Amino acid sequence: MSNPVFSNSAVFGEPRRGAGGTATAPAGQAGRFGAQAADAASLQNMYNAPSATPVDTKRLTYTDVIMKTAGLLSLLVVVAAVSWSLTETIPSLWIIGMVVGLVLGLVNAFKKNPSPLLITLYTVAQGLFLGGISRYYESWNDGVVLQAVLATLSVFAVALALFSSGKVRVTPKFTRFLLIGMIGYLVFSLVNVVLVWTGVLEGWGMRGGTLGIIVGLFAVVLASMSLIVDFDSIKRGVEQGVPAKFAWSAAFGLLVTLIWLYLEILRLLAIFRE
Repeated sequence: MSNPVFSNSAVFGEPRRGAGGTATAPAGQAGRFGAQAADAASLQNMYNAPSATPVDTKRLTYTDVIMKTAGLLSLLVVVAAVSWSLTETIPSLWIIGMVVGLVLGLVNAFKKNPSPLLITLYTVAQGLFLGGISRYYESWNDGVVLQAVLATLSVFAVALALFSSGKVRVTPKFTRFLLIGMIGYLVFSLVNVVLVWTGVLEGWGMRGGTLGIIVGLFAVVLASMSLIVDFDSIKRGVEQGVPAKFAWSAAFGLLVTLIWLYLEILRLLAIFRE
């Protein structure tokens, strides 16, 4: 796994296996069959009843994930638009959103059970952050934000299409490459930030010029691969019949990856223009 929202969740992970390689049953399930005999009338009623759907059993469905994700994205865009308009009058607003969003992101990522309230607050904080930083990028490069939004949506659509077609599968080799790549990228980014903040490097630091373009493209590839892993985690959760409340976790995980992808594309386009 790459996205901590999914990798730290037991419900979206691989099913546990017993010593013989077979899936183990949940605790308390063994020995329940046959403990209570049903009469003929009850059996006949059960046979004639329509099959229960995931909605009836309150299990996770793709519709749940789509609706929750669409709702969070809509809220994100609205808050970002407000933050965009307030950037000149309240310059520090996007910085507050960045800090609060980081804290809430970590809290939500490591919670065993999703909190709709905390996830919503995270979305609001990220909207404040994205609106402000996008306004600054736009002031330097006219039209770059629209290009970044369209590029992000395009990458998302391509990643979803590739995953749905089965042409790209999440294999151990796939996840291992993604994990190594993300760790390397994180270390590189931290070193670059320290060098820029301490005045050793100026401007974009190591993120500028040809090296910056190469690193930016690599980051976009990593974010795209992370999206595919997210899709695979959601698919596994639906197939395993996890509770419907985890649609919030799935939507939050997708939102985290999409925000990362958008920021990388926005930075990459700005470097290209320079």
